[in-house]
Amino acid sequence: MDRRKFLKGSALLSGVLSLAPSSLWSAGKSPESSGKRAKNIIFMISDGMSLGTLTMADSYSRNILGKGSNWISLYQEKKVSRALMDTASASSIVTDSAAASSAFGGGIRVKNGVLNMGANGEKHLPVWQKFKNAGKKAGCVTTVTITHATPAGFCVNSARRNAEPEIAEMYADLGLDVMMGGGDEFFNPEKREDKKNVYSLYTEKGYQILRNHTDLKNIRQGKKTLGVFSTGALPYSIDRTHLKEFRDTPTLADMTKAAINQMKDHQNGFVLQVEGGKVDWSAHANDIAALIHDQLAFDEAIKAVMDFAEKDGNTLVIITTDHGNANPGTIYGSNATQHFNSISNYKYTNEYLLNNIHNDYSIKAVKDWIYEGNKIILDDDEANHLLSFYKGLEKEEGLYNYKKLPFKLYSEIQKKHNSVGWVSMDHSGDYVEVAAYGPGSELLQPFSKNTDLHFLMLKAAQI
Repeated sequence: MDRRKFLKGSALLSGVLSLAPSSLWSAGKSPESSGKRAKNIIFMISDGMSLGTLTMADSYSRNILGKGSNWISLYQEKKVSRALMDTASASSIVTDSAAASSAFGGGIRVKNGVLNMGANGEKHLPVWQKFKNAGKKAGCVTTVTITHATPAGFCVNSARRNAEPEIAEMYADLGLDVMMGGGDEFFNPEKREDKKNVYSLYTEKGYQILRNHTDLKNIRQGKKTLGVFSTGALPYSIDRTHLKEFRDTPTLADMTKAAINQMKDHQNGFVLQVEGGKVDWSAHANDIAALIHDQLAFDEAIKAVMDFAEKDGNTLVIITTDHGNANPGTIYGSNATQHFNSISNYKYTNEYLLNNIHNDYSIKAVKDWIYEGNKIILDDDEANHLLSFYKGLEKEEGLYNYKKLPFKLYSEIQKKHNSVGWVSMDHSGDYVEVAAYGPGSELLQPFSKNTDLHFLMLKAAQI
């Protein structure tokens, strides 16, 4: 083999060669726009959504709720342009959320773990700053911490995605118009290590601070807004439905509608990122109830966005994910449909179920609790195996698995009852779905790189 050709191919495969604006849309020639300018842009990201996640959410919606999902309905009704997208970063064919968001936000592939920073420390101006400089309002809403990698990638430069206390302060300096999600620990002086009152930085700049769903209902229109509705991420959608302590937490659709209403009357338009961040977290945990219900919560946010965009007529909507995660899917078998539909019996996430097992539980107590939460009948060996993790005999690692819960083991037990399997507990490098609606959607090419969407937004808005 020609060594130069091999090295060139390897570089392309890993995403090391990033796109410049002049080489936009991969084919070397930028497609023509319709000429109509997108006044507003809403960029929606179901974080960590493999194709199997989209498929199972739609199947669950049809089988259990009696209606198709909003995302798939957009395809069926031929309302959107559609593409497959390559999600690689500069350092790997499998990206993390920081590099993925930076591809959208900065228009260049960066290494995993950093936000809009090149290999030599060069800073690439994030896309929401570009639109702010052009006179538009800008905001982000998410179901994880508002300082997390995906919203941050549209807004800031940082050498560390985990610098969330600093990112909270950066947002205030940038004057972003609407920021909503979780992450009280990065704003609250009682929870920050440096005891700095970051909320006061926002109030001094004229922001209203929202802390719960009641506050969101009483929002003052047109005023800059910081909504921080929980410590850490917001609760999973299924737990919010069934547990009273989470009832005063807004949904992603609630936040999305409020953010649009806050910015829609601005004469120069607005840009908004909407992230279903806990789709990714549930995939990391192989948690099928969490996954399906958070994907459906994202799907309700799609409806809120499309209701606005179709009426407005001047809004470009992009709906996608930043990468796959865990590649879940239904498995062939004579009872596959019946097994899959049994997920409708699940009252809680696996996180909640497993967190409420303790090392002093008997085998009977474990079996009773699992039946209450999932209507699954464990045998004694399965219950005893689960208990071994709580007695310190076994341990499980995993991202966002802070308490070392037996997520993988329990998902394998569930698989026998729900016919859902998982490839891994981490991100994947498969191509992902993109849908686009409104002015500029015609610019979407059938096969795109993640960086292409940065330039598509700029061209659609004629910035």
